[in-house]
Amino acid sequence: MTTSSWGGGGGGGAVRLWCCGFLLMLLSGGGGAAAQRPPAYKTLSGKAPLVIAKGGFSGVFPDSSQNAYVFALSSTSGDTTLWCDVQLTKDGVGICLRDLLMNNCTSINQAYPAGEKAYIVNGQRSKGWFPIDYTISSLQSVIVTQAIWSRTDKFDFAYLPILPVINVTNLAKPSSVWLNIEHDIFYRQHGLNMTKYILSISKGGSVQYISSPELGFLQSISGRVNRKTKLVFRFLDATSSDPSSNQTYGSLLNNLAFIKTVASGIMVPKEYILRVTTDNYIQPATSIVRDAHSAGLEIYASDFANDRIIPYNYSYDPLEEYLHFVGSDNFSVDGVLSEYPLTAAAAIGCFTNLNVSSKTDHGSPLIISHNGASGDYPDCTDLAYQKAVDDGADVIDCSIQMTSDGVPVCMSSINLFETTNVQRTSFSNRASIFKDIQPTPGIFTFNLTWADISSSDLRPKISSPESIYYLVRNPVHKNAGNFFRLSDFLTFAKDKDLSGIMIIIKNAVFMANSLGFDVVDSVTKALSDAGYNNQTTKAKEVMIQSEDSAVLVNLKQLETKYKLVYTLPSTIGDASASSLVDVKKFADAVIVDRESIFPESQGFIMKETNLVKDLRSAGLAIYAQVFRNEFVSPPWDFFSDVTVEINSYVQLVNIDGIITDFPKTVRRYKIIYPGHIMVSLTVAACTHAVLLAVNSCLGVNMPSYMKPAQIGGLAQLLYGSQAQPPALAPMPVLNSSDVTEPPFPSAAPKNAPGGAANGSTPAPGASPSGSQAAAVMRAGILPMVTALFASLLI
Repeated sequence: MTTSSWGGGGGGGAVRLWCCGFLLMLLSGGGGAAAQRPPAYKTLSGKAPLVIAKGGFSGVFPDSSQNAYVFALSSTSGDTTLWCDVQLTKDGVGICLRDLLMNNCTSINQAYPAGEKAYIVNGQRSKGWFPIDYTISSLQSVIVTQAIWSRTDKFDFAYLPILPVINVTNLAKPSSVWLNIEHDIFYRQHGLNMTKYILSISKGGSVQYISSPELGFLQSISGRVNRKTKLVFRFLDATSSDPSSNQTYGSLLNNLAFIKTVASGIMVPKEYILRVTTDNYIQPATSIVRDAHSAGLEIYASDFANDRIIPYNYSYDPLEEYLHFVGSDNFSVDGVLSEYPLTAAAAIGCFTNLNVSSKTDHGSPLIISHNGASGDYPDCTDLAYQKAVDDGADVIDCSIQMTSDGVPVCMSSINLFETTNVQRTSFSNRASIFKDIQPTPGIFTFNLTWADISSSDLRPKISSPESIYYLVRNPVHKNAGNFFRLSDFLTFAKDKDLSGIMIIIKNAVFMANSLGFDVVDSVTKALSDAGYNNQTTKAKEVMIQSEDSAVLVNLKQLETKYKLVYTLPSTIGDASASSLVDVKKFADAVIVDRESIFPESQGFIMKETNLVKDLRSAGLAIYAQVFRNEFVSPPWDFFSDVTVEINSYVQLVNIDGIITDFPKTVRRYKIIYPGHIMVSLTVAACTHAVLLAVNSCLGVNMPSYMKPAQIGGLAQLLYGSQAQPPALAPMPVLNSSDVTEPPFPSAAPKNAPGGAANGSTPAPGASPSGSQAAAVMRAGILPMVTALFASLLI
């Protein structure tokens, strides 16, 4: 049917309306894997777990600040509860402050340099600045500050005051407030009555939860607070003791029936539910959730934050961690205490009980692996590729390197230092320098034969792109898997549920000039031999990617039927009209770095460039790279949550493909994305109506936690302060001169592999100089140091 037959007037309009109505009726009946089913939560009440915002949105703003509380409410939902750690001032006023030691979270030591004192707290001597030494009026010059060193301190310069509890209860309406009382005994020892204060403040009605790790305090208010207020006993470390009963929390865990006589619920550290091994992997769930529910107690889990090193099972994906607690087949906690409540709200509201086993949809945006599922297994190994397929990648990739005997292999780097344990093998004496590749020594794929690379001595090494922050990946499998030749890769991909493959050609001109390898010819021959030239309905799309326009021009001249993908320079912010004309001559799609779309200054997004709009106007598909789960990868605007980042790129710029180390994370998002069910309609209004009916999380009534980030929004909050991020330097514009390259050369006669041609010194087998040898040594030591620091952080 042609587009005109779906037109706006006459009979065509009637047909269109009938079709839309039919499709809406069909899809609302569950005709699609992405259609949201009403979640069946295994909470005590059967209702959705509660999101408790610890000190507000304290993962970004100073804990217990007005900005943190307001942002928590505006970015989540009306059901979110605001958590306040209650402290008492010298004159008995309750304030919200995360720590009894004020110098850990405020500017008190600057306002009162001589105010440091020492007190006994729960039997231990503590030294610092305490609220019991200051009246509420004397704290007016004190501001709250970020307590976690790894988070941005920029909002400290917003000069946010300490908030009295009454201010927070007023701010929260119509939402609720959760008051946590940590040190009732300490305050009583200093003549302050926490019980009296809490009873008075809870009369307002907005305080719906009161928790404490001191059972005696809960007993003192039980039956005396508002009937709608729930009392929750908070467990701390199992080996420490409740100072009011002198029993360890571990022993109290065995007496839930007694706790039920005092409280309606318990809060436990998440490790009580899913224990973690010393090497940071989760163990099977304990019975504590079932035991609590059997005793009639609600159970809440604490200690959630996106920017902590979570167990490796979650692949650095904070949303995945929540799903283990709220979307398990066997249990669900009744609430989660989080410093990033947006992620918790999204996990509960949109990602629980997804039908992840549905047949893979290969619509836009494409999920393109980056060296396979390289976030979980070593790059370009059989395990990484299988994981990518299992996790729902649409396209898997192979970055071509050449061995000394001319075998094309899949490896993310030409330098084996980066991808293998070569420095610990008998091949370690083959270091050399090729200035056309890098100025430092390396052992390169073309220094070894395929037999060498596939030998049992040489093992893959998992990549750790954020190792500068001591974040390592899946250490149990850091050397697991086997490398693929290109032929192995093509055979592997052929019968998999994929829309296509991407072959990446790097260093092709160097290979031709210096080593006599025609990489383009090797690739096209391998594709032909594997049957990828046979265009059938089941044939997978073949993409060939390169940053060298000469490679793609050569392929275009060969009249191949492959989709040619050009990798743009990493620092550009725009493209001239003439450069786009040139790119379109040889490429069907482009790959852009994320920062070329949303450039940053000191971790804050400053703006959106025009690059995507210009590329799309030229008729080019756009794939963005590289999306990583580690919390240091996204800018602050995405709240240390790659799902927020993915959602923003999809909704704001409608990206055509996402290149990622973690395909599972993108697949989970794509399941709820309206494009997951692509109805072949040519009228946008009808398609839009159908898609909105499919999924409410990204439809007309989109919840706040699924809206894209406001680009530049966080930076705007800092304008005018001394913490304002510096303005962006002008970003280069892609010009024709950046695109045009000399014709692709014919392969030169082969030199001895790794010979001294073209400035390489020394020849393979010769020892590097002293400084070069030191560089080789550092390449071996750095991963060990990184692993050591990571274990200490965990």
